[in-house]
Amino acid sequence: MTKPNAFLPDLGSEAMTAVMGDAWKSLSGLNLPAATLAELQRDYVASAAALWNETLQGLTPGAVGSALPDRRFATKDWAENPASAYAARLYLLNAQTLARMAESVEGDAKTKARIRFAVQQWIDAMAPSNFLALNPEAQALALKTQGKSLAAGMQQLLDDARKGHVSQTDESAFEVGRNVATTEGAVVFENELFQLIEYKALGAKVHERPMLMVPPCINKFYIMDLQPDNSLIRYTVEQGHRVFVVSWRNPDASLADKTWDDYIEHAAIRAIDVVQELTGAKTINTLGFCVGGTILATALAVLAARGKQPAQSVTLLTTLLDFSDTGVLDLFVDEASVQLREMTLGEKAPTGPALLKGQELATTFSFLRPNDLVWNYVVGNYLKGEAPPAFDLLYWNGDATNLPGPMYCWYLRHTYLQDELKQPGKLTVCGEKLDLSAVKAPVFIYASREDHIVPWKAAYASTRIMSGKKRFVLGASGHIAGVINPPAKKKRNYWTNNSLPAHAEAWLDGATEVPGSWWPDWTAWLKPMAGALVAAPKAPGSAKYKAIEPAPGRYVRQKA
Repeated sequence: MTKPNAFLPDLGSEAMTAVMGDAWKSLSGLNLPAATLAELQRDYVASAAALWNETLQGLTPGAVGSALPDRRFATKDWAENPASAYAARLYLLNAQTLARMAESVEGDAKTKARIRFAVQQWIDAMAPSNFLALNPEAQALALKTQGKSLAAGMQQLLDDARKGHVSQTDESAFEVGRNVATTEGAVVFENELFQLIEYKALGAKVHERPMLMVPPCINKFYIMDLQPDNSLIRYTVEQGHRVFVVSWRNPDASLADKTWDDYIEHAAIRAIDVVQELTGAKTINTLGFCVGGTILATALAVLAARGKQPAQSVTLLTTLLDFSDTGVLDLFVDEASVQLREMTLGEKAPTGPALLKGQELATTFSFLRPNDLVWNYVVGNYLKGEAPPAFDLLYWNGDATNLPGPMYCWYLRHTYLQDELKQPGKLTVCGEKLDLSAVKAPVFIYASREDHIVPWKAAYASTRIMSGKKRFVLGASGHIAGVINPPAKKKRNYWTNNSLPAHAEAWLDGATEVPGSWWPDWTAWLKPMAGALVAAPKAPGSAKYKAIEPAPGRYVRQKA
């Protein structure tokens, strides 16, 4: 399962429409090679004829069709109904042919990628399973329940229309602070951008050097604290670390004019300063997740330019510093799309800066995996009237956050479009020329092998940017599931290689596969930099930074 649990560039309904429109224009304006088109036509006619003949044979009394390998059509309702089986098989043939046509169009790499994306969106939307009149499962269920399934589906459709999104889980089953984000702690500092949470020690002693975690501001921090048994925050506390976490405020109109510099100076750097002051530690261990890692690295580089090296260590989880390969998100970024965002959301917008709405991002992200995150729930929720099950990760997935337009536009232009963050001296942030290599702390870099938000090879490129001693670990699965992989679950695996060759493929060729979670590897790496064990604090905060309220605080409860 992957989520935006990432900082997504120029996504939203406007961007999606633009990409789809550009793709269809490109598809209509470009020609397929004549030989390729002829081959596609021959193959299609032959396959369609064979399919029709097989369908006629299946109409013989007593004949039962075989199940289709596609999970959307895998039940006996599809296999045993000749008309439905034919519709599904014809759809799959048409989908295969359209995909081959999109792949064969001549054009530059980005145009071809956009065409493939647009065609695939249309293919997924047109599946016969998505329509009540063509879905024998939904029809059979309606008959069996005497229409109650349809009534329930209609009610869920109306409820989702009021909420403005397709429900992926039973949202009533969860409450932040009650059964998600429950690790005990207190808010010890807050300003208009973030709250700083200190977590209560679980033992009599803690390491003398604290840990500061900076999560992505595109999502709520509690992806790292869902349930006690899959909480990275609780696990880190259990290892004896004094843990502090940034809880970003969900911006409203009063914060619409905030910039990237504001997030660096008044959030990341301020959090570092507070942790140092509160604990008395000259240096601290730091961790950034996704864009939180990009923010953390930028803040440390600004401080380095000021002659300060506050980090004893830096951990970057699924983080981009080199934006030359941004995977599927590259589809949404070009000069025109960035200018559009700057003119509508940025500092020079005619009506002033505006917020990028969280639901806009979340909806479009779902359409990066439409069968899993959209149509699956359309069929289950509305056609079958099945209430989605309770799932903490999907609850978090739907808990969207807004972003200030100027901050977002700066990030979009200077990273995803122009890839300037990695270039020493190219950017000025908070009045300082930025050079990430000036950060001297050891760095632990984690990537997920199946991550389509932060491709693992792009994360590996950070090894060529940061100058401190580095360790790179590659985990299995995607952007979120790869990171949130507690050892007790004994799931998945990861790869390690103590050498760091120039190319990611060479690193993987020499890597060793290890079963289970990568978390123990990280904590073993971190332990020597955590310092001696000292008495755990008796209460959160300090004389200067008194506890404000219990964790998880007010900010994380604010809705977009």
